[in-house]
Amino acid sequence: MIVVNLDIMLAKRKMSSTELGEKIGLTQANISILKTGKAKAIRFSTLESICEALNCQPGDILEYIDEKEISYDQWRNNR
Repeated sequence: MIVVNLDIMLAKRKMSSTELGEKIGLTQANISILKTGKAKAIRFSTLESICEALNCQPGDILEYIDEKEISYDQWRNNR
């Protein structure tokens, strides 16, 4: 499973979703979809813009979790 850690990076950079959206031209609805993990895909150009705005690497935002090893809820609670 791929987990989107956008909320964590926003907190680390002390940036709001609104500010990120304004910087990269993404709607609040689309940022919310990314933050909640409901996105089925992300364009590389969008990922690039997010990384540029947050001064981070794609791996700071996207994380792979082996579902056989740990459930998503367990992972979220252990962070």
